[in-house]
Amino acid sequence: MVSKSSPIGVIGAGSWGTALAVQLAKQGNPTLLWGRNAEHLETLSSARENVEYLPGVTFPDTLSIETNLKRLCMQCDDLLVVTPSYTLHEIVTQLGENPSSKRRIALATKGLEQGSGRLPHDVIGDLLGRELPVVILSGPTFAAEVGRGMPTAITIAGEQGWAADLAERLHSPSFRPYLSNDLVGVEIGGAVKNVIAIGAGISDGLGFGANARVALITRGLAEMMRLGVKLGGKTETFMGLAGIGDLVLTCTDDQSRNRRMGLKLGAGTTLDDAHLEIVQVVEGVVAAREIFQLAQKLGIEMPIIEQVFRVIYEGRDPREAVNALLSREIKSE
Repeated sequence: MVSKSSPIGVIGAGSWGTALAVQLAKQGNPTLLWGRNAEHLETLSSARENVEYLPGVTFPDTLSIETNLKRLCMQCDDLLVVTPSYTLHEIVTQLGENPSSKRRIALATKGLEQGSGRLPHDVIGDLLGRELPVVILSGPTFAAEVGRGMPTAITIAGEQGWAADLAERLHSPSFRPYLSNDLVGVEIGGAVKNVIAIGAGISDGLGFGANARVALITRGLAEMMRLGVKLGGKTETFMGLAGIGDLVLTCTDDQSRNRRMGLKLGAGTTLDDAHLEIVQVVEGVVAAREIFQLAQKLGIEMPIIEQVFRVIYEGRDPREAVNALLSREIKSE
């Protein structure tokens, strides 16, 4: 069992990284937070809150801002990496330049590696070694609600000793972690749900209503399970927090950047303009390509993923994409 006097480093100072750093620090854990933007870190340090991404959430005294990644790695054996999937390879490579015999890594990245389609834990294993304890933190969460101490439940999957230690560090009356040993299932759930949420947003942006949205969520879950089970995930994982729980949350609440992206595309906004309006990273945009290509490679039918991919990367009209889904041949559910 880890001592709360041992510092933990959070890598990634966006909304979710900041929220998790605050949650850790509020439970008495000495916490160091680092991000790539030096100017942003200076603002965090002086304001003692993330004014840009998590306004109104004051940093506990146990949360410190660290401007140097190497210095953070020298102080912390336990690291929580909360970066977009497209920066994961770069960040993990830098971690490899600052090794530790005691290192353990937790990932809160929801997506597949850009260009390779690798799962996040495989990126860690390939770059830092398969013997390194790794866990994935995922589930139905919005950073603003976690930061404000609103009730939240998550899944931590992977090496069970490290998962239990991290769960203990994060646990509070308003934050309930559940343990899992299904790394693959939890990662696939976190990646696929973002793409389905774009699809649900497109449908709503077109004015298609609640019936269509629920159909997309339900059939999206079936696609998620087909891919996840094929890659070694467990069916029951997709019926829990990291599967259907995260899927429903992301498809139905406008706090979701992926849903908002879909709403804008369905309403006729271009992809570039939608990105400018949303400002923060929309993971489902990258994931749509990686998951579509992976499904093609594995011969797995994922029609919702395919249509979202075609809207984003081939410029297909969103209405035509939804009609393509509705006109598919009749078959058993």
